[in-house]
Amino acid sequence: MSVEHRELAAGRWSRMSFVEQMANTGSEVERTMLWRQKGSPDYSMRAFCRALELLDLTMADRRNRGRLRELARLREALADYFYGDNRFASSDELWRGYFLAFARAARPGGPG
Repeated sequence: MSVEHRELAAGRWSRMSFVEQMANTGSEVERTMLWRQKGSPDYSMRAFCRALELLDLTMADRRNRGRLRELARLREALADYFYGDNRFASSDELWRGYFLAFARAARPGGPG
């Protein structure tokens, strides 16, 4: 898989807070859902690959070592929802709610 977020992978990602990292990952997850709803599986897959890339960068950030188990489970659940059997019974609404909390917290004046 090629690197889509070259500037982020080159070090900018590690300068973001965990909350900002998760909010950005959530933006790609949202794009994945929107393209899927529009019936564009290729664009949906591209957005999902970018979401996984951002999640992998988050997992590689040494500051997030204590969250590695949670992040790995998140990655597993996202892959299961978008391209697996949805064993965890996820939904678009569930993922929107999960990532919305990070987006709100990352806004100026938000907690975190």
